[in-house]
Amino acid sequence: MKKLNPIMSLVLGAALIAGLSTSIVHAQANDTLAKAKSTGVITMGVRDSSGALSYTLGDGKFAGYHVEICQRIIAAVEKAAGKKLETKYQLVTSQNRLPLVQNGTVDIECGSTTNNATRQKDVSFLSTVYMEQVRIAVKAKSNITAIAQLNGKNVATTTGTTSVQLLRKNERATGVDFKEIFGKDHADSFLLLDSDRADAFVMDATILIGNIMNSKNPADFKIVGEVLSIEPIGIMVRKDDPWLKKMGDSTIADLVKSGEMQKIYDKWFTKPIPPKGVNVNMALTAETKAAWANLSDKPNEDYQKK
Repeated sequence: MKKLNPIMSLVLGAALIAGLSTSIVHAQANDTLAKAKSTGVITMGVRDSSGALSYTLGDGKFAGYHVEICQRIIAAVEKAAGKKLETKYQLVTSQNRLPLVQNGTVDIECGSTTNNATRQKDVSFLSTVYMEQVRIAVKAKSNITAIAQLNGKNVATTTGTTSVQLLRKNERATGVDFKEIFGKDHADSFLLLDSDRADAFVMDATILIGNIMNSKNPADFKIVGEVLSIEPIGIMVRKDDPWLKKMGDSTIADLVKSGEMQKIYDKWFTKPIPPKGVNVNMALTAETKAAWANLSDKPNEDYQKK
């Protein structure tokens, strides 16, 4: 065998070390526990206007049903890490939430993301603890009461969401021709309705109710028409971080078993919530209760099968 000269040996050795270092860094970036231990930080992805699931309190503070569940999961991560962690909040949008989870900017995303098969190719979802209804919001003075009456109307939705796709697929929408207009986030989409640039806003009921209740004149709006879809809304983690997925699922199972999940739900959906003391008055649905009884991360497509 031909021997390598000393210079070539050094070059190959350096390349090997660099490769190993890159692999270690990559592995650590995908391992939330190792990352938390080394940096003392964990990053939670949050939304600023996703109803009682995740919303802003102002001054960089966020709250909501999914936010509190994620805080419980982070407490479990702290216990495993053996140290107090700094929780950083990263505001995400419908457009960037998946990429920010994938690239490690966000460790756990706690907003209002529908768990579907397409998204499961890129990220992992924790066990579903909230089943959402997709509905239509209109002005109270509007004559719109059903999908068929959206013909020729402007319908608002948020960029990067699935709601209008569901509307178009609904059998009652056959022959209904409406124009889609997009808000950059849920607050922007609601503003399109509020300012009469849109005749309707199609979105998750939680988000619609949250925006209506926090508007200047809640009585100016109403939710109408058929339930377009019932969807699993999930908490996202990186697909290559099975440890956090397991820790999150275990924490959720413990919350359900202890009855704490019911208390968290009631806190955010049936009682006044900060900062304005608004009560969204959403009783626990049979679908969400069933999700608790049979915890899983199955995608939306499984729920839509006849």
